[in-house]
Order: sequence, then structure tokens, then C-alpha cells
Amino acid sequence: MANRLFPEWHPQDAVQLTWPRVDSDWAGLLERIEATLEAIVVAIARYQNVLISVPDTATRIRLTTSFHHLGIPTQRLRLIVAPADDTWCRDHGPIAIERDGHPVLLDYTFTGWGGKFPASRDNALNRALNDQGAYRSPLESRDLILEGGAIETDGQGTLLTTEACLLNPNRNASLDREAVEAHLRQDFGVERVLWLSHGHLEGDDTDSHIDTLARFCDPQTIAYVRCDDELDSHYPSLKAMETELQSFRQANGQPYRLIPLPWPSACHDPEDGHRLPATYANFLIINGAVLAPTYGDAADAYALEALAKAFPGRDIVPIDCRSAIRQHGSLHCLTMQLPQGSLTPFAEE
Repeated sequence: MANRLFPEWHPQDAVQLTWPRVDSDWAGLLERIEATLEAIVVAIARYQNVLISVPDTATRIRLTTSFHHLGIPTQRLRLIVAPADDTWCRDHGPIAIERDGHPVLLDYTFTGWGGKFPASRDNALNRALNDQGAYRSPLESRDLILEGGAIETDGQGTLLTTEACLLNPNRNASLDREAVEAHLRQDFGVERVLWLSHGHLEGDDTDSHIDTLARFCDPQTIAYVRCDDELDSHYPSLKAMETELQSFRQANGQPYRLIPLPWPSACHDPEDGHRLPATYANFLIINGAVLAPTYGDAADAYALEALAKAFPGRDIVPIDCRSAIRQHGSLHCLTMQLPQGSLTPFAEE
């Protein structure tokens, strides 16, 4: 049976989100992060469906009413009670592959980015959704520790990732590079793994997830974070990452078309002053559009222009992510796309 990891631009049934609990790390920012999530849901629902796991029945009822008042058609939304630890669906959500022409959802082990945070409910979330009939496709469990934000694919046999994450001993300590690649080749059907050995963001809890640094826009194009400020602490690492990307080749031997994304002004937590990992690489591709994170920064406009260049024919929809970045993540981190044919139709509820 041949497997293929779906690229993000593959036609989608829905985007999956995880709504925060009142007593989560978002407690002090709950109203603000809910407003951000609402903006994401409203934007996605213009193009496709949204599946949301919620912590309890009261939240489900409240959000159903709220989204109705926001004008979202009932048939665009499905809210299922399934408690979680946090909101970062990119990393605990299912990863979709194609097997013999049909979508299959892989449920990898999630440990809170190498044991940094509680994750037992996050790790059980996909099974809870599956038990309640959310997924039409089979859900297969995997022992391998892997987060969705750690991998990028062109959909044609190439996977892009970082050494700092996938080879970190806090993930799969018993596996070396060769063993990790063997798992990736078996599960995803990839023929090539492009490893970045440089690139990081201060304040990043993920150990350099690729979706904060460099992203496939199509099989020939990679958008990446570029720091032009030689005085910024990120400059050496991101400059070295840019050199690596310039050295990478497509399977046919041609260089990639590289689109640099601008570097926002340093973003700091207003309470303790630590730097936050704001990045324009954390965009989300959906049917007919790209949702782009913005940070109230002068570079926002340049980022939207760069993404419009990378995605001709798609709407570019800005989403203010200043609240999300307070907990060290952004737009892509909050979402997980689900491919066409993978979900139980919402109309059957």
C-alpha cells in the first residue's frame, strides 16, 4: 500500500480547531484569544467547513449561539465536546495521508513538545473525536512522537524539516537520523528529506518547528523568514538558514523559487518583557485562500504582498495574531487542515 503525505494546498473538507478551557494557560487572555479564534473561524467558513473541539457542553452552546450571531451558516460548523490541555491543534491534530486513493488520518504521540507542558488530554483528543463520529477516514495511532508543525511537504515525495526538532532527544531519543527518516518514508511515502540545520526563533517552545521558518507554497516554491537586521540576535542563524535553502534542489535538480518573508519588529510580552516568536511563515492554506498572521507591525503589509506573490489566484486574508503570540504560537499552530473526503458530512448531524 503506497502512502502519500498530502500537501496543505490539497482540497480540504475542513479545518480543525481546539477551543481553550477557562482554566488553561489562556485564563488571563481568554477573551482576547477567543476573539482571535472567532476571526479565524469566520474567515475559514467563507470557504469551507470548520470542526471545533470544545471543553464542555456549556462552551458548545455558547459558541453555537455566538457563531450564529456572526452569520456563519450552521452547516459550516461542527462543535464536539472533547477536552484538551491547550489550543495548538497543528501539533496534536491528525496528520492526513493518501493511501490507495483514500485519505487516512495518522494520530501521532504528542508529549507537549518534548515534555515541556501537560499533554495527556491533547494526546487523546483525536481518538475522542473519532469515537464521536467526527472522522469518516480511519484514524491510525502511531507511537512515534511527531507534531504537525514539524513537517512540510511538496506532496511529490519531498519533506522539509529541522534537525533541532526531529532529532531532538526530547522527542524520540532512541532514534537517529536514519531511523527517523525510515519512519517518515514508511508513513508518508517520501523519497527525500531536506534537513535544515539552522533557524530558530526566540520564545519558541517547539524546538524550531519548520512552520515558523520555511513553508512550501507549491512544489517549486518555498516562502521563508529572512532577517535583514544585522544587529538582531536572529540574524546569524536565519542568514545561515537562507544559505541552506538556496543550496536545496528539487527532485529534478532545479533550485527552488524562494520568496523571503519580512522580519517584524521585535515583539515582547507586555508583562515580563521576554521576546515572542512572531513570524509570517505561520500562514494557513485553505480552499481558495491563505490566512496570514499579522502583528500590528509595519512589516505586515509587506508580508501580505509577499504571500500574494507566492499564492497567485488565492485570496490573502489577514488575521491579527497579537493575542496568539502571547502564548508563543500563531495562526498555523492553532489550526489543522483535513483533506477532502476525511470527515463525516456535517449535514448528517
